[in-house]
Amino acid sequence: MASLNVGNLGEYLREQRRNAQLSLRQLADAAGVSNPYLSQIERGLRKPSAEVLQQVAKALRISAETLYVRAGILDEKERDELETRAVILADPSINERQKQVLLQIYESFRKENGFETSSYADVDPADVDPEAVDADGSPGAADSRDAGPKQSPPS
Repeated sequence: MASLNVGNLGEYLREQRRNAQLSLRQLADAAGVSNPYLSQIERGLRKPSAEVLQQVAKALRISAETLYVRAGILDEKERDELETRAVILADPSINERQKQVLLQIYESFRKENGFETSSYADVDPADVDPEAVDADGSPGAADSRDAGPKQSPPS
């Protein structure tokens, strides 16, 4: 079988697996993939799907986005933007409304500095239901605009 251009990914996965002190079989079981398939990924013979990479990342407790970049699925700049959003959305010290406002400010700065903005960059936080956050971290704007502005609970 010819080697694909995923050697960097395979080497990185092997290193992360060894750092986690897991055998190939243990990681394969934890990620829900076969032992031979994982071995082929580590040796650069197979290019895994984003779903498989996500499962492996979860089993290793590392960022799936990092694996996506190494596999050529995601651009480095996109990863940085996604990780920034994820950190903001995961912060337990601020409420959902504050998170959405912070994301809007972040997008406005990116736009001002000439970077592409996400499709939800121009969402008015007043129109966002804090409970309606999509899986990608975007503020479920389409749903909340149909329902009208939401009132945030008193602080």
